Amino acid sequence: MPSCLIVDDSKVVRMVARRILEDLSFGILEAEDGKGALTTCQEKMPDVILLDWNMPVMNGIDFLRTLRSSENGDQPVVIFCTTENDMAHIREAISAGANEYIMKPFDRAIIEAKFSQVGVL
Repeated sequence: MPSCLIVDDSKVVRMVARRILEDLSFGILEAEDGKGALTTCQEKMPDVILLDWNMPVMNGIDFLRTLRSSENGDQPVVIFCTTENDMAHIREAISAGANEYIMKPFDRAIIEAKFSQVGVL
């Protein structure tokens, strides 16, 4: 079963994403911020990371840069899922190593489409 780490400071967003992804047969890990996500990745690297941008402690873009700069051979697919919808943010995310970008709010069809596009569904 593939695993997905959902990184978002909103418990509601994590719950909605969890329901959708569990229905798609993903094992789910959760983190409330980038620092918690790094700890989770050090313990067990997920196959996919669904990542928010704006979070306390460590934001999504700083987490992504840290993740992509690590020497670890496991490089998960990273899909940003955020309200930041301008081209500058999207370019920054892609250049930092994001594989895809989803705008909030999202639904099952959007998640399925993006996960299919990056080859994890």
